[in-house]
Amino acid sequence: MLAFLILTALYKQWIAIEYLPLLFGGIIGTFLPDVDHLIYVYFLRPNESMSKQVSSLVENKSFVKSWNILANTRTERKNLIIHSAHFQLIFLAFAFLVITSSGSLLGRGLVLAFSLHILIDQIIDYMETKNLDHWFTKIPLPLSAEQRRWYLVGNIVILLILGFFF
Repeated sequence: MLAFLILTALYKQWIAIEYLPLLFGGIIGTFLPDVDHLIYVYFLRPNESMSKQVSSLVENKSFVKSWNILANTRTERKNLIIHSAHFQLIFLAFAFLVITSSGSLLGRGLVLAFSLHILIDQIIDYMETKNLDHWFTKIPLPLSAEQRRWYLVGNIVILLILGFFF
């Protein structure tokens, strides 16, 4: 996220203290998609053993251990709201609106980092499993291996266009 936002700032010649909200938005946007896992643990599946374990660790202020459990078991959570293709498509439209109409550097940084985080999660899932099936559980659309690669490439291109050309 830092490298992407720094490259964006350099490309647009936004090197001044007044452009600091871009970085702050990026920091916020980097962590927001992970709220999805907390929603799952606390609201969608609070009775699962992993959810109880994470809740117990959070109550005992063992945040790093709880974060590690969430990170290590992320592939077990299939019905996440934010980590889905339909949410990503809707969010990209929202990101386009924020970037092209608001002029807010905080908003720009937030939506770019949020989109980057979702994209990186997809790339990691693709590299580990060679599919993106759980991203498409709400959209019953079977994709071939080539279509999955083009989907990822298309998302990369859209993120680069939003980051550098608007």
